[in-house]
Amino acid sequence: MNIYSISDFHLSTNCPKPMNIFGRVWDNYLDEIKLECDKLNDDDILLIAGDISWAMTLEQALPDLEFIGSLKGQKILIRGNHDYWWKSISSVRNALPNGVYALQNDSIKIGNVVFAGSRGWTTPERGCALPADEQKIYNREVLRFRMGLVEASKKRNEGDSLVVMCHYPPFNSTFDRTPFTDLFDEFKVSAVVYGHLHGPNVKICKKVEVGGIAYYLTSCDLIRNRPVVIEV
Repeated sequence: MNIYSISDFHLSTNCPKPMNIFGRVWDNYLDEIKLECDKLNDDDILLIAGDISWAMTLEQALPDLEFIGSLKGQKILIRGNHDYWWKSISSVRNALPNGVYALQNDSIKIGNVVFAGSRGWTTPERGCALPADEQKIYNREVLRFRMGLVEASKKRNEGDSLVVMCHYPPFNSTFDRTPFTDLFDEFKVSAVVYGHLHGPNVKICKKVEVGGIAYYLTSCDLIRNRPVVIEV
């Protein structure tokens, strides 16, 4: 079993919103993703860290979820900031195709790897502060992550790896320590995947090590639509 990650598909089967207005890397990108994912084995894990569909309702998102289900391997999803169709987690899970799992402040164990995930929130740059309303959301997301990691620790046995998924980067552009990275240190996370960032002007490293933990940025346009191997 190998672990891969790719995120930010921004699917729009029922509400067409062509992504190639953002650049040629988005031309035929879903065909490229499908072709690359066909190289996976059935027991491989594919992590998709949010911004799955532009749909506004779960019913509208169903064809997009079917696309996810058609990809090789077992798929694990978390919610992104554009996933407005993602309301009740129970409704989402009931709508998922076979072999597709959704995380929301909780965890799942497959083989000897435990996966935990939550959306996260924007981390301010050095010397800046979030507005009060956003700081409240940030603090809430930290608490939700702790909930998921506490649950994950109960499933984790000696020798198991723990992989975390978040949509927003868990640090700022200079990789300063944050309450999120402190949590990941505390729970001895093996690797972290995230997305959210797009475009040719994104200068952040696609893989960086902070506190001995590898962090992988896997927005599909930044990794040329090829799933990244996550080492644990």
